[in-house]
Amino acid sequence: MTKGHEQGIEQYRLTDEPFYEEVNGEVGLVTIAAGCGMPVMLKGPTGCGKTRFVQHMAYRLGRPLITVACHEDLTASDLVGRYLLKGEDTVWVDGPLTLGVKHGAIVYLDEIVEARKDTTVIIHPLSDDRRFLPIEKRGQIIEAVDEFMLVISYNPGYQSVLKELKQSTKQRFMALEFTYPPMDIESRIVEHEAKVSKEIANQLVKLGGKVRHLRSHGLEEGVSTRLLIYAGTLIQQGVDPNRACDAAITRPITDDPDMQQSIQELVNAMF
Repeated sequence: MTKGHEQGIEQYRLTDEPFYEEVNGEVGLVTIAAGCGMPVMLKGPTGCGKTRFVQHMAYRLGRPLITVACHEDLTASDLVGRYLLKGEDTVWVDGPLTLGVKHGAIVYLDEIVEARKDTTVIIHPLSDDRRFLPIEKRGQIIEAVDEFMLVISYNPGYQSVLKELKQSTKQRFMALEFTYPPMDIESRIVEHEAKVSKEIANQLVKLGGKVRHLRSHGLEEGVSTRLLIYAGTLIQQGVDPNRACDAAITRPITDDPDMQQSIQELVNAMF
């Protein structure tokens, strides 16, 4: 590895341990998967801790973490690399996937279903026993080093016919189902992340549970742990709890006036 490449990959190494509360043995399971070169798929709603879990595992395993936020304009070249003009020369620049394959990083493709189907196909040879990456523009096939690990995530609640992960992709991964943590664990998370009192954290988590029950009454998505932390952070900074919950919980999750009123009534009752 050249000095330039070392510096390039080292920027992706986490220096501080991300706070994470284990829920159901997922740390041990992914540690084993990492040792076996097994790719991992994380399924679960927005803001329930998937990304934080990957960060935590990268730190525990001592591996760099390269995160790619997938979107519909993401091309294979965005992941693999491309030729770029540098002065009068044309030079090849590795994409995030190639960088991870060569130098043993965890490559995390967040919300993989948002990427174009022709883009996701390039991960297939990396997610089975071949563990190689073809770079067609250079006529190369790169074998992944042992430390390389592929992790993908998506939210099944937002799936549609047009944005569904193909079975040929799904069945290459070990899958972990994420959901909102149990109340006691979620309270500890909110207390730690928002730096609020245990009492405030408990109230916010109870509120979160009540709001999530509104999904059976037409709410598209329950309130995420992330939003509860946002509300707690505002409260910790001196914002009135009702105002904080309105800004961090009620407004972000729904535009429906009747649903907003229902949520705000729950907030008023709690605070």
